[in-house]
Amino acid sequence: MAMTGSTPYSSMSNHTKERVTMTKVTLENFYSNLIAQHEEREMRQKKLEKVMEEEGLKDEEKRLRRSAHARKETEFLRLKRTRLGLEDFESLKVIGRGAFGEVRLVQKKDTGHVYAMKILRKADMLEKEQVGHIRAERDILVEADSLWVVKMFYSFQDKLNLYLIMEFLPGGDMMTLLMKKDTLTEEETQFYIAETVLAIDSIHQLGFIHRDIKPDNLLLDSKGHVKLSDFGLCTGLKKAHRTEFYRNLSHSLPSDFTFQNMNSKRKAETWKRNRRQLAFSTVGTPDYIAPEVFMQTGYNKLCDWWSLGVIMYEMLIGYPPFCSETPQETYKKVMNWKETLTFPPEVPISEKAKDLILRFCCEWEHRIGAPGVEEIKCNSFFEGVDWEHIRERPAAISIEIKSIDDTSNFDEFPESDILKPTVATSNHPESDYKNKDWVFINYTYKRFEGLTARGAIPSYMKAAK
Repeated sequence: MAMTGSTPYSSMSNHTKERVTMTKVTLENFYSNLIAQHEEREMRQKKLEKVMEEEGLKDEEKRLRRSAHARKETEFLRLKRTRLGLEDFESLKVIGRGAFGEVRLVQKKDTGHVYAMKILRKADMLEKEQVGHIRAERDILVEADSLWVVKMFYSFQDKLNLYLIMEFLPGGDMMTLLMKKDTLTEEETQFYIAETVLAIDSIHQLGFIHRDIKPDNLLLDSKGHVKLSDFGLCTGLKKAHRTEFYRNLSHSLPSDFTFQNMNSKRKAETWKRNRRQLAFSTVGTPDYIAPEVFMQTGYNKLCDWWSLGVIMYEMLIGYPPFCSETPQETYKKVMNWKETLTFPPEVPISEKAKDLILRFCCEWEHRIGAPGVEEIKCNSFFEGVDWEHIRERPAAISIEIKSIDDTSNFDEFPESDILKPTVATSNHPESDYKNKDWVFINYTYKRFEGLTARGAIPSYMKAAK
């Protein structure tokens, strides 16, 4: 009689191995989702009980509040089972574009709420091996429930794209603000750097390193306060974080002498002229990346503080310290920062400001913030900052919002074909990647507040009224 038994994994075909992995991932996700849903539900219940105790409600009021909460939970379960798709949103306008897709202002048809929809092409991400980074972005947006992080309400997918439905921040981003102004005052700089310190610290507390802190990823809400975005490094990571790309310096590259010999005014003009292009390119720029990120020896969360120092320099001087004509030249300057990090005498800034920039942009072992964020908060540049209430105070530069869908603080972009299947599939035949589609399993997410606040107006809309 022939022996029966399980087939050794090593002798399986690649197709079978992939099916096994796919089944394993599907089952793991199913059960981890069930556990997570149960834990989240219990957490919401505990939060409700705590709030009611703090408010000192009477038994009857508590009973009514619990009953209303139970109805919300039932509604949430029902809504979670309904499929969310593109057809539930009306596209209003393109407000951003990157290497893997774009961001659109959209309106949810049933509630009228306005959101920013980030659309990412699956084929491009598989091709450029970005799945891990996209997964990281979705995970942090689900986990982070902070005033300092852009809130994600839903995520879903179809055959071609992944979709992140985020809160729309009508203030635009810091890159656009810096391009409108030559420089910021020290008072304005103090405000934005202080808020960004708190925002970075909030994600460090969750155990995340952002690694891509730059003005493009500092968004401004309707009142002008900072929120962090872009946790997947979707627009810049691929090559911008690969040392070999910048090391590939051929002798045919243009020399940087012309840039070096410019005065600060011309440097700022040249930087601003090239800046927009760099933001949308697949290459990205190493301007804000800490030198240790390029090294093979590893790095830690302190790399985010280096990036903040570069942004602070740009706010006060008008361009970042290592900017050059090419990304390769910039890379060389970043790696040689001890010689290249200088302050132009024609743009005077205070010694306090200079000192803090040099405390951010130094060897990571000596960098400010190494013992903890309190060291940064105690720096003399932040004298007078009310760290506890900064977000409740007026922003350094007020934002004028005319309506809930005001996009005047964003660039103009031409329409694209990303949502048209016929065009989207022409470059990437579906057969090329449909078998790999399981890697995006469990991407779908629905936030409790997003689904149960039917008809309620989000806070950023209230501010616009």
